[in-house]
Amino acid sequence: MDINTVIGTILAFLLVLVAMAVGPGGVGIFLHVPSMVIVLGGTFAVTMMAFPLSELKPLAKVMMITAMRKNSTPAEEIERIVSYANLARKEGLLALETKLQNVDDAFFAKGIQLVIDGFGADTVRDIMELEAEWEKQRHETGRKILDQMGAFSPAFGMIGTLVGLVQMLQDLSDPSAIGTGMATALLTTLYGAMAANMLFIPLAGKLEQVAKQESLLRNLMIEGIVAIQSCEKPQLIKEKLKGFLAPSAREAVEA
Repeated sequence: MDINTVIGTILAFLLVLVAMAVGPGGVGIFLHVPSMVIVLGGTFAVTMMAFPLSELKPLAKVMMITAMRKNSTPAEEIERIVSYANLARKEGLLALETKLQNVDDAFFAKGIQLVIDGFGADTVRDIMELEAEWEKQRHETGRKILDQMGAFSPAFGMIGTLVGLVQMLQDLSDPSAIGTGMATALLTTLYGAMAANMLFIPLAGKLEQVAKQESLLRNLMIEGIVAIQSCEKPQLIKEKLKGFLAPSAREAVEA
């Protein structure tokens, strides 16, 4: 679990709720169902217009992965690949099959399975690079959807503000109508700003960073697995893969 994302999200909403609670009227005056319907309902509706249903279906899963998933580090992957190379060098490539049941990463498991099945190095590389590219495209689609939702929600906040102002200006002699109109006008803007800046845009940025880290790991895995298939020496594999690390991280791998 990526605890930073969870803590950041909770802290952001908590700070706003505390600010609401300590003011006159408490949190209750900030709850307005019509405003929520305009912002959230409108945002999801136009997102459905902008993207095919096939791309929207995995959106909830993408958001959960972005918020909760924590990738392994390149140093950890190098250590795992070198250990697999040692096993393959001592007992043969078929011995790697005993390790597959302990592999949680489907991408890495698929690469090792291709090696076990006897595919050549070029074939293994081509298949895994294609898999990595499609994975990258899925992340990019998820980021675009979240970015668009971050743009749509403030727009619907403004639409709600205009709706509320129209309702308020229709009958200025009725105090209750003025209050309802002003609540719709102001709270939709608030909800739109909160949804965009405390949820959709941060998640889009997080997903972009996750995709970059994952792309680095995928390239590292491809090079390592192809090297295992080619029966290269474990120490040589380690030296090659250290090229994916920052200089400050290479010392830890060496140790």
